[in-house]
Amino acid sequence: MSRSIRRARWTRRARWAALPVAVIASGALISTASYSAFSAVTANPTSNWSTGSVQLVDDDSDAALFTASNLVPGDTGTKCITVTSKGSAPSTVRLYGTGATTTNQLSSYLDLVVTQGTGGSSASCTGFTPSTSADGTRDESQVFSGTLADFGAQRTGYATGAVTFAPTGTAPESRTFKFTYSLKSTTPNTSQDSKAAVAFTWEAQTR
Repeated sequence: MSRSIRRARWTRRARWAALPVAVIASGALISTASYSAFSAVTANPTSNWSTGSVQLVDDDSDAALFTASNLVPGDTGTKCITVTSKGSAPSTVRLYGTGATTTNQLSSYLDLVVTQGTGGSSASCTGFTPSTSADGTRDESQVFSGTLADFGAQRTGYATGAVTFAPTGTAPESRTFKFTYSLKSTTPNTSQDSKAAVAFTWEAQTR
């Protein structure tokens, strides 16, 4: 075998033998570089989200506000009810009617006045004080004034309901409502043995 051939083989072997050494040396450099970096972090505490609530209760003990029978022209009646907001979110409370019915147009001859204020309860209106502006110069008690027929036709849901009060949600807030009805003295004879009914409903929605 010629000397030149032996020299070429030895050169190839030397090259292959040098490759693992180079790879090992490279890995050593990478490893050294991975452990030589400085670092620092800062973290904000865990974020949380929760929803508020709207909640209304009243003191009617699940009894109808009025159960008036045998009415004749000129009769009148008054009842109070206290509505309390216990929700945690700011809201607006509105009053409307549901399930309004009547026969012989009786609801058209029943006048209805609703005012709001403080004091009194479903047991008695004693102590009821109408609402006024913060400076006491303006009456802010009127919620509705008209006939029962008007109320049933106009105040049919939250969108058309009569605005009452606006709880802030920071603490329970109560409002007393005074309802007064009267059967018109002009009620015709055709309204004898007639009926009228409506369910008074308060609803709070967030604002």
